[in-house]
Amino acid sequence: MLEIMTIIDLAQIGSHNKREKKAYNSNPDIDIERSKNNIELVPLSDKYVKGFYNLVKDYRKQHEEKQKTEREDRKKTFKQVLDKSNSVVADELLFTATNEFFKDMTRNDIKDWADTCMEFVYNDLGYTKDQILHSVVHLDEKTPHIHCVVVPLVKKFDKRTNTERYTISKKQYIKDKIHLSELQDKYHKRLTDKGYDLERGIKGSDRKHIKIKDYKKINRKLEENLNIRNNRLDKAINEFDEKMKSTKNMPFNKNQVIVNKDTFDTMEKIVKESKKVIELQPKINEVFQEINNYATGYKTLEKENQNIKREVQILEYKNNQLENENTRLNEKIKKIIKAIKQFFRKLLQRGTEYIKDYAEEEVKLCYDNKDFKMVDVKDVAKGTPREDSLFEYANVPDKYKTIREPLYEDNYYDDYEYISEDEKDDNFDMSL
Repeated sequence: MLEIMTIIDLAQIGSHNKREKKAYNSNPDIDIERSKNNIELVPLSDKYVKGFYNLVKDYRKQHEEKQKTEREDRKKTFKQVLDKSNSVVADELLFTATNEFFKDMTRNDIKDWADTCMEFVYNDLGYTKDQILHSVVHLDEKTPHIHCVVVPLVKKFDKRTNTERYTISKKQYIKDKIHLSELQDKYHKRLTDKGYDLERGIKGSDRKHIKIKDYKKINRKLEENLNIRNNRLDKAINEFDEKMKSTKNMPFNKNQVIVNKDTFDTMEKIVKESKKVIELQPKINEVFQEINNYATGYKTLEKENQNIKREVQILEYKNNQLENENTRLNEKIKKIIKAIKQFFRKLLQRGTEYIKDYAEEEVKLCYDNKDFKMVDVKDVAKGTPREDSLFEYANVPDKYKTIREPLYEDNYYDDYEYISEDEKDDNFDMSL
């Protein structure tokens, strides 16, 4: 948070946030060519100072009325009062994260994140939209970030005049350091509840030994990550099911299926969320192994100090819980991979050329990331028009290639249909 104490400071910040300069030689990170991609959350057509005066016009009118009865030697302009006050003119709230956080995010994904940040401004900080001078997401720098300029203009009861009077009071929204810490917790919870992973790692997981007092935090973080990923995946799959219910009369022939863009976007979301669940597995295994080693080492201290015995029992119990959770997650990952394989297979069999291209690239990416093994690529591609290219990419042995004896050249892939082991399981039928 940046405190803006004078009108001049406000003007300079406005010039930066609205990209009013033709070039930014002092800041090479800004790419003016990409400034057109910036997202206006709360637009401001005027310059900052003009917009500010329009926002506080009632406050200014109140000041000017008061000046009519002031002695000449005590009269001050509205600008003088603002600049010489101990209070702020405005506050600039800055929201950002690491480059890793924004990796693979589309412009719409970043907009969703920004909207969640603005929900924090409105619902947790308590600002109204009328108090937001300007809010923008800068996408023309290395890391996306939000500049949100707020004016804490409030109406407070004045005991001296026995009336309600306008004033700018930051303390109405951030009372002290303790309150600020509470707000930061609320911000963290609001974003994690929406599924955003603000802290990629788990505190303590890179140490040789984990202290007892840190164990609960690590375990809770693991559970939160598991729940968030599972919930987001379930939501994406349910959304896909609903889309398919409303797409009963989908045009298709033997070779192609035409999928609505909205439905196709939902397909991509399932793939994206599934990958995130898969990516979580190594992290869980790493921490699980560390906790397991720690529990084993802790047992050697039992003879030296009986007071530790209870702590060891608790740790072993928690360790067993984590092991069970890890087993359940591994089973779910296997089912997810099975479903994804069927999903890609159907796209390769019946999708348009564009969809087949998309599915082929996704299968290759899964293989490169070691989410798919050679046998998975074989199950997905065998008997499809992209069998040769995918088999070659994953080094699938020739003995697995489809034996084709087509009656007509045009029906090269129509006379043979290979059913993979995964497709024999009706529980994971994701056919179009």
